[in-house]
Amino acid sequence: MTRRFTVLAVLAVVCAAVEVVAGRGMSPGVVWEVLNGGGDATERHIVFQLRLPRLLVALGAGACLAVAGLVLQSALRNPLAGPEVTGVTPGAVLGAVTATALGLAGWDAPLAVVLAACAGGCAGAALLWLLAGRGRGDPAQTAVHGVLVSAVLGGLTAMVLLVEPGELGSVVQWLVGTTEGRVWEHWHLLWPWALVWGVAAWLLAGPLTLLRCGDDIALAAGLSARRARTLALLCAVALTAGAVAAVGALGFIGLLVPHLAVAVFGADLRRSLPGAALTGAVVVCGADAAAQLSSRLLATALDSGRLTLPVGALTACLGAALLLLVVRRTPSRTF
Repeated sequence: MTRRFTVLAVLAVVCAAVEVVAGRGMSPGVVWEVLNGGGDATERHIVFQLRLPRLLVALGAGACLAVAGLVLQSALRNPLAGPEVTGVTPGAVLGAVTATALGLAGWDAPLAVVLAACAGGCAGAALLWLLAGRGRGDPAQTAVHGVLVSAVLGGLTAMVLLVEPGELGSVVQWLVGTTEGRVWEHWHLLWPWALVWGVAAWLLAGPLTLLRCGDDIALAAGLSARRARTLALLCAVALTAGAVAAVGALGFIGLLVPHLAVAVFGADLRRSLPGAALTGAVVVCGADAAAQLSSRLLATALDSGRLTLPVGALTACLGAALLLLVVRRTPSRTF
């Protein structure tokens, strides 16, 4: 187990190094010179004020989404549960966009954005909980209701954007998910939020393990299933809201990364929760590095200096392809 964590940590370092040098405008040699104390004022500003906070935000957001997904799948006993398909992510996006439209939040008030996103995420999860009714334990029914809730919340977000297009031009990034333009303010907001709720999720590892075994076993062990599930959902919503407020709606991270973490670290959530955090950080950081390299190659090929591929578009495409591949290879499994 220690070796697996070590391998993932090495992968995180490699992805971080690639992301720092992957951006356009500076060669890897210049970046290395800046990191060693050289370079001019502009080069130092790009590396230390733009690329490093972007890297840290990508790592933190990936960890938040992966842990939130594993908590949701454990609490709901549903392998298809995830922030993207349970109304949490689209609800958080709707909350952030609506608060910005009403003038209650914005980039000059990042804490208000997080609170609005958290409220929207809670509303989305509650709406799914009400619609699922007695079929909450059925993964297929929950998935169908989750798609419907996500579609409704996405439609409401589009309506808000149409009503206030002038004020909400910059929040379109929340709909796709991007780390472009992230600065130290985003990181200073994200890391304490992620640390508090990540520790809270890890402290719930024991109750979550019992919930994975079923409510009857949890009750026999003296656990209040409803209370434990409520706390777990609160942690998942808060982690998702923090990630959405920082980078927007990154697709499939919270749905697929938990399965990978459980496969690598086992069903013991005391190990798989930290493993999911590290795996999510590696996946988002690697995807962001790949998106920057792809943008660089496409800009050169198409002779377009302003072409930028958002990391959310890349994770959505790769995640959908991976999910389709898994389903086709294992048609007998219940997904």
